[in-house]
Amino acid sequence: MGGFLYWWQHIPAHMDPVLINLGPLRIQWYGLMYIVAFTATYFLARARCHREDRFRVYDDEFLKNILTYAFIGVLAGGRLGYVLFYNLHYYALHPFEVILPFGFHGGFHFTGISGMSYHGGVTGAIVGSYLFSKRYKADFWNLSDLFAPVIPLGYTFGRLGNFINGELWGRITDHPIGMYFPLSPDPTLLRHPSQLYEAFFEGIFLFVVFLVLRRMRLPKGSMLPGYIFGYGFVRFFIEFFREPDKHLGFVLLGRFSRGQELCAFMMAFAIGLFLWLALRKPVAEPAQASVP
Repeated sequence: MGGFLYWWQHIPAHMDPVLINLGPLRIQWYGLMYIVAFTATYFLARARCHREDRFRVYDDEFLKNILTYAFIGVLAGGRLGYVLFYNLHYYALHPFEVILPFGFHGGFHFTGISGMSYHGGVTGAIVGSYLFSKRYKADFWNLSDLFAPVIPLGYTFGRLGNFINGELWGRITDHPIGMYFPLSPDPTLLRHPSQLYEAFFEGIFLFVVFLVLRRMRLPKGSMLPGYIFGYGFVRFFIEFFREPDKHLGFVLLGRFSRGQELCAFMMAFAIGLFLWLALRKPVAEPAQASVP
């Protein structure tokens, strides 16, 4: 048992976040995980389109196009969200580093574009998908019901990317489940592997929840507020195990983190959106495979 615990607790020390190193340019696992996440989302949505009458109108080319819009939205929104929600003071002083992978303070050097906000990313994805639906005259709420239930499983890979990067570690713990993170302020202290908690609960757990929800008779578009609320709810409680950003600390009432503040807003918004849909949209047919 001691050997297993030693291996478990030192996993972060044996992971290299760089997949390919080409001199000044680096390809990291984290970026690759974004591609894997969107690939998983595409194939899961494609499978639903082939099996469920409600989504048969969407062909493979259509799915690729809307995911391209969503991908651009995630990158733009995620980056902008990080700048606005987590590090506005720094980027106000270094505006070029918002979009350029180079640092200019202390000399010119390659830094990569680091720092993405989930809350900004999901907002960007929704905006990108909405603009796509307007341009191609597609039903945005029907598309929401198609994609929202499959997004969580793809999102699992993003959190695994955080874990491989050795970032967003958890709070200090004396429980054996903790790990030593070399990049943390004190690498000799055990910390919760909160990235893995998030990979499971924000990803796999929510994916299973949606397997149930999508078989219920709900107003069209309900999967979107369901996902927004579900993620906000799960993330809010996982934040109790995750180390707050050091430059922010506890920002809400002196005990809640910035992530919890944003998740509380997400849940409130999701409830309002669901109530609006309940009054405005017809009940959609539950997901079921059609008979050939």
